[in-house]
Amino acid sequence: MLIRSVRLTSSLSATVRGVSTPDPFPPAPEGSALIHTRRYEVRAYKLSDDRFLLRGVVVDEKPAGLYVAHDPEVLWVHHMVVDLELTFPDLVIEKASATFHERPHTHCTDIEPAYEKLVGLSIARGFNSKVKELFGGPRGCTHIGALLSAMAPVAIQSIWSMRAKTNGGMKPMARADMTPEMRRRSYAMNLNTCHMWDENGDMVHGIEAGEPMEVPLWISKRYKKLGLDDSEWDKFKS
Repeated sequence: MLIRSVRLTSSLSATVRGVSTPDPFPPAPEGSALIHTRRYEVRAYKLSDDRFLLRGVVVDEKPAGLYVAHDPEVLWVHHMVVDLELTFPDLVIEKASATFHERPHTHCTDIEPAYEKLVGLSIARGFNSKVKELFGGPRGCTHIGALLSAMAPVAIQSIWSMRAKTNGGMKPMARADMTPEMRRRSYAMNLNTCHMWDENGDMVHGIEAGEPMEVPLWISKRYKKLGLDDSEWDKFKS
């Protein structure tokens, strides 16, 4: 009964307005048979101008009939949900909860209260190290740990969404109008996180000099599809 109610919730979640459900996977290799699927999904919800909810879900699924012959339903072996309520723009966790809807052992749920220790932490730089320190090995759940690692970058991705004009948030200041210190703070969370954000790279040097960044490819593609020019990006930000 628990499994059915959980699946119903999952099915309904796919109908949330504004959420697409395309299959991002390439076709299966010819002649292969699917034996396991792990899914991570993270969504951010704006609660107010200075607060948002980060919700993460991890599911491990076995195909129908793999473990029980002639069973027409898929089998969920893990279904866990983490909720983190964050302050904005400092990204400090004010509320935290972990819920095990499906798990392999009765006492897996004993560790749920431990994740309240996340309260007070910043989910910005150094978060993954702190999670390992608090919940690594026998101190936590390996699946929740992996989910938290997947959630942290979504918090960073949500910064501009929280400020987006279309959502009634704060309008970002044009880089040319920023002081050098303001420009440094604007990209501090991204610095040295990948090759594009190398502190000695061309993009960071350009930002420090006040040069405009390229229009993100994902929005440029959408503009072209809608018959719009990339200059719309500047209007959006202003």
